Amino acid sequence: MIGASLMAAILDSLKDPVLFADTEHVTRYMNKAAIAHYAEEGESLIGRSLLDCHNARSQQMMVEILAEMHEGLDERLITDNEKYRIYMRVVRDTDGQVLGYYERYEPPKRSGDDVDTDG
Repeated sequence: MIGASLMAAILDSLKDPVLFADTEHVTRYMNKAAIAHYAEEGESLIGRSLLDCHNARSQQMMVEILAEMHEGLDERLITDNEKYRIYMRVVRDTDGQVLGYYERYEPPKRSGDDVDTDG
């Protein structure tokens, strides 16, 4: 298994934000791109609940998606706009137990792209 400092270096080399939250929705890790992306709050998000940073509708969606992840869901699209698409992606241990989730970013869909129907 690789060490924490090597893992952090790998994640920090990514251009897209990576924010990991545990099963209580508490931010446990942010790569450099995530810290820059959330510049207003930056590293102060670490140790804080993501539920506190979202409106009631988003909070409910996050709670429901995490429950689905415990039932086997791997990922769900949560934001789709002209700037980017954001997915909530599960992280499991080697036994398949949910450890938490991270936000996965990708470019926005272009006109004519296939529609994502299964999240």
